[in-house]
Amino acid sequence: MKRPVKLITSAVAVLLAACATTPATMPEVEQARARVDTLARNPQASQAAGKDLTAARAALANADQALEERKDREVVAHLAYLAERRAEIGLARIDEATARARITEAEAERNKVLLAARSAETSAAQASAQEQAQDAQASREAALKARADLETLQRQYAELQAKPTERGMVVTLGDVLFDTAQAMLKPGAAVTIGRLATFLNQHENTRIIIEGHTDSQGSDEYNSDLSRRRAQAVADVVVADGVPSTRLEVLGRGEGFPVASNETSAGRQQNRRVEIVFSNPDGTLSQTPQP
Repeated sequence: MKRPVKLITSAVAVLLAACATTPATMPEVEQARARVDTLARNPQASQAAGKDLTAARAALANADQALEERKDREVVAHLAYLAERRAEIGLARIDEATARARITEAEAERNKVLLAARSAETSAAQASAQEQAQDAQASREAALKARADLETLQRQYAELQAKPTERGMVVTLGDVLFDTAQAMLKPGAAVTIGRLATFLNQHENTRIIIEGHTDSQGSDEYNSDLSRRRAQAVADVVVADGVPSTRLEVLGRGEGFPVASNETSAGRQQNRRVEIVFSNPDGTLSQTPQP
């Protein structure tokens, strides 16, 4: 009879130990809760980021439930990360909506001024002069629009910190978006990648290649897999923000295309990166990075 008692005692001890691994509160959950509350308090949350707020609250509820059930710390932390990331995306979306509203207001004011100028020209000129003035105005407006579109595109690329290369415009995301040897994005990466997704949603003909790169530490197989998983993590956020996956190509380049020497820690840090390569205006993409 002593043996069953010992078995029961051991089982209880294991259960108690498992419960003890997860505390009653975790800073990751509270940090996520604070970020979700920040989004919820924003007056534009329901209109500009309603889906993000709903998703963030659902993820936070899952984290709270997992914490209450004393599930593994990593499970709780991951659920909290999802809640915080969705809140970050929502806040970024609100910022973008605010910026678009300001641009719309500026364009409306500009159109108002142009209309007033056109009316003044019409009332003061003869019929033939009116026709010439209208043609000239149309040409000026077309030129202004073309220039404004180009300036907008250049400004958006500048905001993304894109640089011109032989392959087209390229945005480089450093390894600060990831923990060492990990492929899970840090919460702060949502804002940066959210800007990329917003740009792609505004330019529906643009396609991109998302390339992961590593330093020379570790085996070729390990580096190839890590670079692919990091690139895929970025792609997953872009797709989650409304960009069709058919416009993305994900590649793991491993250690094969360094931009600095792998002999120093600073050089290795530069080599650990994710590059976003933008297509040409006709949608064509270069497949091979320049070593």
